[in-house]
Amino acid sequence: MCAGSYVSDDELQKALEKKSEKNTSEKQRWIQRMLRSAKHHHKICPYYDKKTGMCFIALGEKCDRDGRYDNCPRFLKFLEEKYEYYKSRNLPLPVDFADIVIAPF
Repeated sequence: MCAGSYVSDDELQKALEKKSEKNTSEKQRWIQRMLRSAKHHHKICPYYDKKTGMCFIALGEKCDRDGRYDNCPRFLKFLEEKYEYYKSRNLPLPVDFADIVIAPF
């Protein structure tokens, strides 16, 4: 073995940080793509009940945004959880928001 083939702790730490930054940016890009797709398919949040004003994501809580989901923290958290779900099971990420809505799980 060559002495130059070993990786120092600093180099390893930098490589791990770069990898985690890539995953975060990939996650944010996917979330933004799903938001654009949701805007294309739905005028108001698909998880908002117009009749009662309730949010189906929060299960029983009133929606304080009246169905607007542009910067809704609940909707963003829902998308983040979906991303983590697909990644943890090594499933392909949905390309369209409609794929998330019709998914059986």
